[in-house]
Amino acid sequence: MSRRQFRPPPRGGQSPPDDTGCTVLHVDMDAFFAGASLLARPDLVGTPVIVGGGHRGVVLSATYEARAFGVTSAMPMGRARRLCPQATILPPDHELYARISQSVMATFADITPYVEPLSLDEAFLDVAGAVRLMGSPAMIAQRIRDTVADEQGVTCSVGVASTKFVAKLASSLAKPDGLLVIPAAEVVTFVQQLPVAALWGVGDKTEESLARLGLKTVADIAHTPRETLVRALGNATGSHLHDLAWGRDPRSVEPVRRERSIGNERTYGHDVDDPEVVHRTLLGLSEKTASRLRAAGLVGRTVSIKVRFADFTTISRSRSLRDPTDVSRDIAAMARDLYDALGLQRARIRLIGVRVEQLSEAASTPVQVALDEPEHGWREADRAIDRASARFGAGSVRPASLLRAGDDDRGRPSTASPGSDLE
Repeated sequence: MSRRQFRPPPRGGQSPPDDTGCTVLHVDMDAFFAGASLLARPDLVGTPVIVGGGHRGVVLSATYEARAFGVTSAMPMGRARRLCPQATILPPDHELYARISQSVMATFADITPYVEPLSLDEAFLDVAGAVRLMGSPAMIAQRIRDTVADEQGVTCSVGVASTKFVAKLASSLAKPDGLLVIPAAEVVTFVQQLPVAALWGVGDKTEESLARLGLKTVADIAHTPRETLVRALGNATGSHLHDLAWGRDPRSVEPVRRERSIGNERTYGHDVDDPEVVHRTLLGLSEKTASRLRAAGLVGRTVSIKVRFADFTTISRSRSLRDPTDVSRDIAAMARDLYDALGLQRARIRLIGVRVEQLSEAASTPVQVALDEPEHGWREADRAIDRASARFGAGSVRPASLLRAGDDDRGRPSTASPGSDLE
């Protein structure tokens, strides 16, 4: 049974569900990137639409009309086109998505300071402190849905429950454009009627292990001794699943969630075997990554690259800098060194990526200036570029090497893969 087929337990009568104590909300935008892209194309509303890169890219998002044909996020665009040839393909607009996401998160912050973003399009909220002024949790959830729809023109689904795990399950069941409350007294009944795949942390391999034990539903897990699960799955996984099967999830909403890494990657429209083209791509990706670090007020110490070849074999390499940085030049130099050290010669490359890890707050990290760096050095130059980009648009100021002719068909990469920008 797929997650889209999950159903809440039947409820008799028309009275609203009891949301007492259900102060955890999970808000999930509905097909967010597709919905946002349709704001400029209202004529496509109600039709199959796929948002993604070129033929060799992957699906960033798809409308529910396209999903009905089996199109899913992260699916290769070639396969998506075969499944739904009548779909309209729209290029992603990441600046638009970021702008709407910031506004949506601001709406959450107006309600409660306890907001835990999971990505651009979903977040947990703890509204315990807002109930007194704004009404019941269900009323707050509906207020969020109305505000987002009225102000941003996109829809969201909200799960309301007593724990994060159940709230997230509820929001998935409420999709699209719905609201579902799981009363605290009904959590065990609700959870145990679901298949094992519904549990947080159950992937394909864990599901196979549970199937070998004859466990197909959450109720099966709940009534299996914890010791049996631990022996089969290990202490952490076995105990975790047993607790979830009884609706136990002690995690609180964490209002600050620090990024583990920031990066960008690009898929080429055609396989590339020219090192100079790869070098220019690494420079462009490093510029974007450094800009995002500065925007987030972060610096990073470890630079890593990812290389995917024409046969989809993928390798990664990383190295730590002496000092944390948010300077484009430092990141680009390390990325190039990592790539050159691979000695690939004329290998055919499909995708290249740059990522910065071991992040820390820039304000609390001393800046080390090199002895040969001028008084107004690369860091100040980067900030001047940031100011120009904010005023005239992203890409208005770029390194001269990225403006070379000949990058269009042979070297210009397609749109970045979804989900690869931020972890």
